[in-house]
Amino acid sequence: MTQVLVTRPIQDAAAWMRAIKEAGWDAIEFPLLDVSPNLDLEGGHAVYQQILKSQAVMFVSANAVRFLAMALEDQAHWVDHFKSKARAWCTGPGTAAALIQCGIPESQIDQPPVDAMRLDSEALWSVVQAQVSANFHAQFIRGADESGAIAGRDWLVIQLENRGANVQAAAVYQRLPSRLSDTQKKLVNQHLANGAIWLFSSSACLHSLVDQCPDLDWSKAKAVVTHPRIAALAQQLGWATPSIANPGIDSLLGSIKSLA
Repeated sequence: MTQVLVTRPIQDAAAWMRAIKEAGWDAIEFPLLDVSPNLDLEGGHAVYQQILKSQAVMFVSANAVRFLAMALEDQAHWVDHFKSKARAWCTGPGTAAALIQCGIPESQIDQPPVDAMRLDSEALWSVVQAQVSANFHAQFIRGADESGAIAGRDWLVIQLENRGANVQAAAVYQRLPSRLSDTQKKLVNQHLANGAIWLFSSSACLHSLVDQCPDLDWSKAKAVVTHPRIAALAQQLGWATPSIANPGIDSLLGSIKSLA
């Protein structure tokens, strides 16, 4: 049976694991990123004040939603700002579902259409750019890298600032490479030898694996990635021809099938 390695953080892996198992493959959790809270009470209060000044809040992931909600647990009414006027931006249905679960009305959420070829900042910008004018206030809710610096692409920030918008950012969680034990590194070798398929939904997961196993030959390794940028990085790091899955679980399963 083909082994499929899900490299997402444990908090994000359940839906993929379930779908892959139901499709008949051997789904294996192999998280390559750990995520943890990055805000104390004082930091959460500062972010809350910025949200109140914002006409739109960009949530870069479902984890951005979850960890903000944790940081603002004593400010449960933070969602009221969206019920009255602010827009909640995101690039995918998983993040939108997390927003709805927090109590933000679906009518206040902007995201790329369900049939978009890519779920990314460019696709979102085509939806929200008409909202933006000079003095527009936008707040980004993001993660931090292992150094504590705010992580993520700046493309959407640049588009906003080119329109005269005021953009603030806060890191509500931190992403750290999952430290692989010697046993896990031996398993990586076994998975390569067995022709296992690696799933990557972020460049950080790919870097985490390759950085910790620098001497391995990835040229024959199989990978499914969720965006052309991740595919380009994989090729730079020695992977031959990653399969790029379009948005949606059906496309992901189709890409796995093409490599199995």
